[in-house]
Amino acid sequence: MNSRGNTLRLTAVSALVVLALTGFSTGRGHGGGHGDGGGGGCSSSSQNHDSSSSGGGTHRDYDDDDDADDDYGTSGSGGSGGSASMSPQDATVELVGCASAKTPYATVEVTNPNASAGVFTVTVTFRDSTGAEVVSRSEEVDVPANATMTAQVDVEDSTNLPRIADCAPDPYAPPAR
Repeated sequence: MNSRGNTLRLTAVSALVVLALTGFSTGRGHGGGHGDGGGGGCSSSSQNHDSSSSGGGTHRDYDDDDDADDDYGTSGSGGSGGSASMSPQDATVELVGCASAKTPYATVEVTNPNASAGVFTVTVTFRDSTGAEVVSRSEEVDVPANATMTAQVDVEDSTNLPRIADCAPDPYAPPAR
């Protein structure tokens, strides 16, 4: 019986040693002197779960691979990695008029929300009276910065015109280039 008690005690001590060596904590996260609370659970000593000490902001750095951005307080502002914030947003698309025998195209308004001009790919699906797709067409539309342009998306094949009952533009047009 004494042997079994020693085994359990040894197992408990071993578990505590393993937890201590792997960085398990039950209170505030390591370095929790910043007053931002903290976590508990397993932690690696290479991880930084505390507020960034540069600039005194509230930026929290949860990954290990972007430490160069910590000097600037937020990711993407500064010298490295800024290209992600520079990519243009999609334009929005609204239907103005559907294709008919007189107008073999859909008319749409394309709004560019970006501070620079862009070319956007506008896609319109032409449907029959049952809602089935007859044909889908795309056009590239050049839109000035923070502006709205009217554009036409041609059906292209006039034999499809009698079947078209509805035009459904994609609500967002991605940048073409």
